[in-house]
Amino acid sequence: MIGYVTLGTNDLARGVKFYDAIAKLLDTPRMMEGETYVAWGTMDGGAGIGLMHPFDGKPATVGNGVMVALMARDEAHVREIYDTALANGGTDEGAPGLRDGGFYAAYFRDPDGNKLNAFVMSAPMAG
Repeated sequence: MIGYVTLGTNDLARGVKFYDAIAKLLDTPRMMEGETYVAWGTMDGGAGIGLMHPFDGKPATVGNGVMVALMARDEAHVREIYDTALANGGTDEGAPGLRDGGFYAAYFRDPDGNKLNAFVMSAPMAG
């Protein structure tokens, strides 16, 4: 359903360093780039992420309640993504661990404060 997600940045070079490191762990290359944006994804693949200076020229701000979830391969991959995020200017929002319903996740923010998580379903969710 989702084609891509765009997040705002006030420092593209800093943000690109962060997302290049995460995208590498997810085997997702840069797909498009220009002076004010970079996008990661694959043609005909899952949803990608774009990072850009806001089109209206105003400062980028964080959306309260907005989060991008990155699908990991397994629990070790969740931890690796989380550790890489923190090593590249991200901040902790919840260490890797099992959440309700077999949902294993780690939460973090990018250098601009956008919230992300890495997750894997460890067991079927009760429905």
